[in-house]
Amino acid sequence: MHKVRRPDAPAYGLSKFVPRILRDRKGTGAIEFAMIVPIMLALYMGSFELSLGFSMARKVSRASSTIADLVAQRNTISASDLDKMKTVIERTLEPLGGKSYTMKITGISVASNGDATVAWSRNENGARAYTTGSAVTLPNGLAASTTFLVRAEVTAPYTLWLYKASADQTPATINLAKTYYFRQRVGDSITCSDC
Repeated sequence: MHKVRRPDAPAYGLSKFVPRILRDRKGTGAIEFAMIVPIMLALYMGSFELSLGFSMARKVSRASSTIADLVAQRNTISASDLDKMKTVIERTLEPLGGKSYTMKITGISVASNGDATVAWSRNENGARAYTTGSAVTLPNGLAASTTFLVRAEVTAPYTLWLYKASADQTPATINLAKTYYFRQRVGDSITCSDC
């Protein structure tokens, strides 16, 4: 027994769909297609760009948190130890980030009166990020008396590859930054003799 197909039943499959569209002389499908495709492409490309941007922002946050946590676990640290944190950042930012980032790691001593000052600091170039002894403004709730904090600041550029103001311009760049504060885990302070 043969299956009988009704003439008004829709044809399924690409091999039947394409010829049917080509034979259609009304043009409605082509007009709808022409109107919808640019919108769908813009949504797809926008969501792609957003997902990469959010992924990079998470990586910057993770890098800052990781280096603050690693330093806060020590009771003494050296300048060479702080310089090795660059490797942690570079590995965390892979594959989206590169070597163009800024890093500032700061040891902050909080006195019994609540005044916070820089005990030591280091940046990505192996120099002091802040002047030793300079005052530090802390976020609310962190200025507990007689404590020591580690502040890690990481800033990394993210290039918007799909957005250009014009075809001959370079892609736009957004700087993604994150700062974390961690209390020392061992002892009352973290000393750095050669920072």
